[in-house]
Amino acid sequence: MEYDGIESKRVIVTAAASGIGAQVARRFAAAGARVFVCDVDAPAVAAITAADPGIGASVADVAAPADVECFFDEALARLGGLDVLVDNAGVAGPVGPVEDLDVDDFKRCVDVNLTGAFLCVRRAVPALKAAGGGSIVLMSSNAGTMGLPFRSPYVATKWGVIGLMKTLAMELGPHKIRVNALCPGDVEGERIRRVITMEAESRGMAYDEVVAERVAAVSLRTMVTADDIADMMLFLCSDAGARVSGQAVLIDGNAERA
Repeated sequence: MEYDGIESKRVIVTAAASGIGAQVARRFAAAGARVFVCDVDAPAVAAITAADPGIGASVADVAAPADVECFFDEALARLGGLDVLVDNAGVAGPVGPVEDLDVDDFKRCVDVNLTGAFLCVRRAVPALKAAGGGSIVLMSSNAGTMGLPFRSPYVATKWGVIGLMKTLAMELGPHKIRVNALCPGDVEGERIRRVITMEAESRGMAYDEVVAERVAAVSLRTMVTADDIADMMLFLCSDAGARVSGQAVLIDGNAERA
């Protein structure tokens, strides 16, 4: 699928050395964008730069302000400016009844999923203004539009991301900067397998039982793919998405319940 207006765009994608982020980065690069990514996983960073020499990358934890500063300094210098920020970084957080959760685990989830988004946006906005406008896409979740038992830290942060997005769309719109959030359902891959494993253990269920329960709660009876996410990312950042801002875009096959 091709989208006009992506070629030569300068794009930063966080947490993009593997999984959804890597697929998003590769799709932007394939569309002709210049892409720079970060990730906390140093071997994965080395692997993506070896496999895709056109994609620049560095090791950074978006929850660490000093890491974010260094990452953006390097990325902006390499790209020569910025047109698109995709804030993809996120962690699943602890799973279990709220009374059993550890406070440090809760804080880590907030630090990565919400504070990390703030730190990256704060650095990206001056560059986007200097470019005369651009696009920011934050990664939320369909859990950011509903409750989800045993996932309170994750859900709280994803609701927070939507609130941040709504406010930034208002604040930055006059500068021709569009801000949206993607809200995927369960995305096929290693990450959701880990989440389902934790949930199964927490609830005393078999892994396959949890999978069946989740899929049955989706109208299309399917999980989402990384390509589904990448397609919407490119649309929102292309000429076709030029009038789309302030939206929490659900990509979840119509989840009927948590």
